[in-house]
Amino acid sequence: MFFLVSCFALVVSALGCGVPSIRPQVRGNDKIVNGQNAVSGSWPWQVSLQDGRGFHFCGGSLISQNWVVTAAHCRVSSRNHRVILGEHDRQSNAEQIQVKTISRAITHPYYNAQNFNNDITLLKLSSPVQMTSRVTPVCLASSSTSIPTGTSCVTTGWGKTGQTSSPRYLQQTSLPMLSPAQCKQYWGSNRITDAMICAGASGVSSCQGDSGGPLVCQNGGVWSLVGIVSWGTSNCNVRTPAVYARVSYLRSWIDQTVASN
Repeated sequence: MFFLVSCFALVVSALGCGVPSIRPQVRGNDKIVNGQNAVSGSWPWQVSLQDGRGFHFCGGSLISQNWVVTAAHCRVSSRNHRVILGEHDRQSNAEQIQVKTISRAITHPYYNAQNFNNDITLLKLSSPVQMTSRVTPVCLASSSTSIPTGTSCVTTGWGKTGQTSSPRYLQQTSLPMLSPAQCKQYWGSNRITDAMICAGASGVSSCQGDSGGPLVCQNGGVWSLVGIVSWGTSNCNVRTPAVYARVSYLRSWIDQTVASN
């Protein structure tokens, strides 16, 4: 057992991303409408974006010690908002959370607020995150990543669940990836751009408050950020696919922005 543990630690340090110390328990397409409570600490890149009063308004994903990625439509302000890492139970005072201020919020220069094209903002933290078993970054999908249609991926967040406007515990749900053609069938080809990717329509959905949070797919034991929760139906209809900003399409902009800031 010790051998396994030390091997695992080496894998984590070598990859540096996408391998949670605390394993997520993902069961099929469980009926973040119709999701389930996540295992505490099992999505260590999930962040909560909050205002000064502690109100959670969007999610995000840690991608390095200094950077978080979220949706542009969350309209994060470096002055008024904070990044909370390591949170699971939003009513607990016992969790070892890290609260970070934001030194810069950089939105994609071609973000379109009308159709949510290029719906991405990078947040540079004022000080580096301390990596722990509950706080580690997710890997980013590469520019060449293409996820086969029907692949089951996972989205997480504290957004509306159908029962409550903001659940106490981090929710997760697995949902199938759609092809661009399938997505355009639902939404119309004029609404779905190359910077978008769709998932769901399977009885589960992201909802308001999940915005900016992760859509991750696992490959070879490593989780990669494939999408950023962007838009969908106003009532979070579980029969309609949710739309995510496509990380593979936006990857070169992410890399350039991080490198030059």
